[in-house]
Amino acid sequence: MNNKYKILLVEDEAHISTFITALLEANGYRVICAESCAEASAMYTSHVPDLVILDLGLPDADGTVFLRSIRQQDLTPVIVLSARSDEREKVAALDLGANDYVTKPFGSDELLARIRSALRGYRHSAPEGHLPGGKFTVGEMTIDYDARRLHIGGSEIKLTQTEYNILALLSEHCGKVMTYAAIIKEIWHETPDDGSIKKLQVNMANIRKKLGERPGDNRYIVNELGVGYRMKSEE
Repeated sequence: MNNKYKILLVEDEAHISTFITALLEANGYRVICAESCAEASAMYTSHVPDLVILDLGLPDADGTVFLRSIRQQDLTPVIVLSARSDEREKVAALDLGANDYVTKPFGSDELLARIRSALRGYRHSAPEGHLPGGKFTVGEMTIDYDARRLHIGGSEIKLTQTEYNILALLSEHCGKVMTYAAIIKEIWHETPDDGSIKKLQVNMANIRKKLGERPGDNRYIVNELGVGYRMKSEE
């Protein structure tokens, strides 16, 4: 396997860095390592990686400092890999622009799957604030952006305008966890509160029912409990 993707690993714990490097290289990735925010910034500029795996507890600054600097430059996928399991920490990192958040300890297969998903999602992404033209397809589902129509297995599925906007937004960022706050601000231009979150959850339940997803079924949309939603991308 030689996929030639270049990954910047920002991790100051030597044994974790060594393990992840070996795992990624065994799966065909090229790995560049950094142990601090300062070193990561220099590596990012000089090597231009395809994806960043970022620990938050770095010796010179919090990893979110580096995350902010990346998002001021481009949309390179960032997977936060952290021992911080608090829901607020996850939401904060995702709202700052992280594509995903994996909590230590983690499974090798899970990390590899999250990397594949983030890289696929980046290939699908459009300039920020602009839905792509053409079509988006995953499994039996096809979204025709120009016609604003959804088809499952060739049959058209009727959506309300709000339901379509939510689905299209998730597909634009497929492979990326979108927090409740991010979706609410984009769709309704409101400040998130209990009422707006409930409104989003009701709309999402209707969307998933129309997609033919039963509770616990993640064929197209993954519910990251307490955080947000993620549109799956094609394998």
